[in-house]
Amino acid sequence: MERLAVRGGRQESDLKRHHEPVNILQNALPDCLKGRKLPAWLERLTDLGTLPSDSEEVRLQKAVLTLSTTLMAVLAFAWVGTYAVLGLWLSAAIPLAYQLASAVSVYTFARTRRYRLFRTSQLWMSLLLPFALQWSLGGFANSSAVSLWAFTCPVGALLFVGAREAVPWFAAFGALVAFSGAIDPALAASGPYVPGGVIVTFFVLNVLGVSTTAYVLLQYFVRARDRARTALEAEQAKSERLLLNVLPASVAARLKESDEVIADGFPAATVLFADIVGFTPLARDLTPSDAVALLDRMFAGWDQLAARHGVEKIKTIGDAYMAAAGLPSPRADHVDAIADMALEMGAEVERCATESGLPLEVRIGIDMGPVVAGVIGRAKFIYDLWGDTVNTASRMESHGVPGAIQVTERAYEQLRDRYDLRQRGTIEVKGKGPMTTYLLFGRRSSNASPRAARRSSPRTSHWRSAPDRR
Repeated sequence: MERLAVRGGRQESDLKRHHEPVNILQNALPDCLKGRKLPAWLERLTDLGTLPSDSEEVRLQKAVLTLSTTLMAVLAFAWVGTYAVLGLWLSAAIPLAYQLASAVSVYTFARTRRYRLFRTSQLWMSLLLPFALQWSLGGFANSSAVSLWAFTCPVGALLFVGAREAVPWFAAFGALVAFSGAIDPALAASGPYVPGGVIVTFFVLNVLGVSTTAYVLLQYFVRARDRARTALEAEQAKSERLLLNVLPASVAARLKESDEVIADGFPAATVLFADIVGFTPLARDLTPSDAVALLDRMFAGWDQLAARHGVEKIKTIGDAYMAAAGLPSPRADHVDAIADMALEMGAEVERCATESGLPLEVRIGIDMGPVVAGVIGRAKFIYDLWGDTVNTASRMESHGVPGAIQVTERAYEQLRDRYDLRQRGTIEVKGKGPMTTYLLFGRRSSNASPRAARRSSPRTSHWRSAPDRR
């Protein structure tokens, strides 16, 4: 059974590789022809010489070169037949030689898959044989300027070889045109008779054939450029989204415009720290994927709250979450924005606890005051905050109560008229000494006076009361 499965997988892979050149070729066709099934013989022809290791570009080049070689060999029957009827056997033998050489070249390519040999032989034949035919017919006028077909050589080199490598081919074409012009009077004097109708007809065929070939190749280049531009724009949009996931939009714009250090001082901003209580021992009982998925679900909910309240998420460190309001764009209600977000974060934790069946609680600390913000790092940069306000907010979280929001006295002074708060008392804060802190329970109803609100019990909702720790 395993051998059958492996064999079936290989056959499916081979079948997929077999149709890749056809799919690539269909993508290069005009829109009106896309989606139409190509004839079976054409599919086999485009598959000649392809290798499993070929890139999409090389597969397309091989398919186009094979098709164009076959098409030009078929069109050569018009020249072979016409000049044979006129008894111009040398002139008829030149396009016939091209047909035979092309048939051998395509067959060899199909057997050996030597693309460089196939490509080089076709470039040389498309360059030299049109001039040889023109010289055999007596110059530009008598041959209907059949040397125009040699222009497909440098144009093809652009497509199949590259811009720099195509320069010598174009130089060779220019040199042959100049040489043909120099010997044209002598050729015209001794040229064979060709009826005027044939000359005019082949002028039309030559001009149409060469211009159509050039147009098709330009179509390919333009479509390839458009596809590359679309892909580049998609990658730029993706990079922009990734950048905005790391930096605020205004900071990202400044970073793209200048390499200077980005550092700003804000006289008034509010900083929030949140931490999942007891997550480290809890994570020991979870698989790594489950632990990360739980944090991702919770932090994603907090990210939505931050966006809703206009709060800037700064970073996450393990199971800790940091956010700020009033930066990088100052706002007068930065304290309210953080308070409203903090009050809703508890509900998000309760939702995750209900879904996971785990005892989850969050501890939040808030402070307000002056802050310094800026971008640090080069390879993996980050928008970060510094200052006493940041340190104090972190201490409010680490010295806080599980399931509660602890704020400093200066944050309390800004919130007391609009929010329900209860004094926790004076606590010893590491690095700060004794501090009077308060617990935030909810937003006060608009018709409640501050004195009545202080006399009444606070609305705890999902936030539970905590004993004073003095």
